[in-house]
Amino acid sequence: MLLQGQGQTMNANTSQKLEALASDDGPVNVYIWDMDETLILLRSLLNGTYAESFNGSKDVKRGVEIGEKWEKHILKICDDCFFYEQVEDCNEPFIDSIREYDDGKDLSRYDFKQDEFASPTDDLNKRKLAYRHRAVAERYEKGLARIVDSGTMSVLDELYEVTDGYTDRWLSSARAFLEQCSNVKEASVDGTDRSSQDIHILVTSGALIPSLVKCLLFRLDMFLRHENVYSSIDVGKLQCFKWIKERYNHPKFRFCAIGDGWEECAAAQTMQWPFVKIDLQPDSSYRFPGVTPKTVSYYFAAVYGNSDTDTNKE
Repeated sequence: MLLQGQGQTMNANTSQKLEALASDDGPVNVYIWDMDETLILLRSLLNGTYAESFNGSKDVKRGVEIGEKWEKHILKICDDCFFYEQVEDCNEPFIDSIREYDDGKDLSRYDFKQDEFASPTDDLNKRKLAYRHRAVAERYEKGLARIVDSGTMSVLDELYEVTDGYTDRWLSSARAFLEQCSNVKEASVDGTDRSSQDIHILVTSGALIPSLVKCLLFRLDMFLRHENVYSSIDVGKLQCFKWIKERYNHPKFRFCAIGDGWEECAAAQTMQWPFVKIDLQPDSSYRFPGVTPKTVSYYFAAVYGNSDTDTNKE
């Protein structure tokens, strides 16, 4: 890991947007999400635990097959479009962590296959890794339809619908939560016209590049920009939470962590943030469908007090 310093550098546009949010009336809620078994289901499909929680009413084999299909597409897109075969051993906690090594070179004709990139132990290879991170960020922000062909898009759309049906709308319900919290504009032609009232951040125990690809495949990229995706493998979730707090260090910003694991729970407790524990069990209201912005508003209120923003969210 090459991370330099203790914070996440913000560009001027990002800083201006945060200042604008902080100047608005009312608080800004920052949702810190886990990925697997929270916003999406994948690990529990692959190992059968999701289906097994239904005590025989779900076909375990079918769930495993669905999970394996996702895994295949994720790995293929990682390697074909996001340099994963080259950078697999260079996991960084977030995409801009080595921006200081990027000299801004025009990459439109840059040959990533012939630049002799090696383990980034010197400044030259750190710069080459930074180029790859910049290219990954640009491709992510353009969206999946600009990366894969129409045939692959159709296959992925069908797999999404099959998965959503098998999981009783877990995927679309989680996405609906994000949408209800956000004031999202329609994307412009270049895919950059996006804005959000509240802020969604992903802190996952998965590697950074596959996590970004998952966001694309599971239709989460409109709500989770590339700079808001963190990988906690090497640094731990508590460190990621501290970085997030540094980014939004203003009384207007309120934080809530949402996930299914002990690590994000412990990190949230250390930060004195509310934590919502997602539960796979079919009779639980702390799953998708089930959890809503209104549900989570009670957790915000318990720590930060009530606000009109909370009570108006359905």
